[in-house]
Amino acid sequence: MHRSAPRLTRILACAAVPVMLVVAGCSSDSDGKKDDASSSSSAAPDATKTEPAVAPAKFAVLPDPCKSITAKTVKSLVPSAKTKSGTRGKSSDAAARGGCSWNGLDDNGIKGSQYRWLDVGFTRFASDQALGSGADRAQADYTKQVAKAQAAEGAKKLATAPVGAIGEQATKITYDLTKTGEDFKYATVVARTGNVVVTLNYNGAGYAGAKTPSAADILKGAEKAAKEAVASVATANGAAKPGSSPKPSESAKAKAKTAAPASAEETGKATSKTTSKATSKASPRKTS
Repeated sequence: MHRSAPRLTRILACAAVPVMLVVAGCSSDSDGKKDDASSSSSAAPDATKTEPAVAPAKFAVLPDPCKSITAKTVKSLVPSAKTKSGTRGKSSDAAARGGCSWNGLDDNGIKGSQYRWLDVGFTRFASDQALGSGADRAQADYTKQVAKAQAAEGAKKLATAPVGAIGEQATKITYDLTKTGEDFKYATVVARTGNVVVTLNYNGAGYAGAKTPSAADILKGAEKAAKEAVASVATANGAAKPGSSPKPSESAKAKAKTAAPASAEETGKATSKTTSKATSKASPRKTS
């Protein structure tokens, strides 16, 4: 009996070893799964991240294209315009695109006639999460419009150059073109301001022996009109015209008058009046 007890102890000890190994094995496997789960949860936010929102469009509306160039400028560029107020182009969405044109033949009798054409077009791009910001989309269209002007069929003496002080970027394209038996001078100015692209075309020719207009004069007129058209975009969206300052309202004037400090003259009068009253009260009355 005494000899069998140690043997039983050894059997139980040996039997317990596999159990401990199994438990340890399970514990190790459980820890591994926890680590995997932890790694997966930490990686999950990266997979669900969304792209940053595109920048909002700078301009929400377009100007009236037929009023984007002043009547004075139109008269100087197209002296005998058939329609002084311009011919409005058709548009299925006036908030996104619009245009206007003027043309006329200035008859000078035996000296011949001068023909002029002027047109302006606006295209506005909205910001879209899938398509990009309005400014980026306008930038892409600006490049397309420049390329389109450069591809004018039959153009001769084609020249392209950047233009300063018109929008955020602008390009001028000039060329000669012969049509209806006359030599025309062409000038196109493509400009971008924010999310709006402005394309302006101006051309002219001399008829019945009249002198062909100079390329310099045609370009100068195009740049002047383009500058006004681009400025009209900001004005249509609430910005003040260049060189002008908003007039204060009547309520603002009243507030300013109330808050303004009294002048030295007014202060002196008030002080004198107060001193006079104090002296009068302090002096003794005369008895009869």
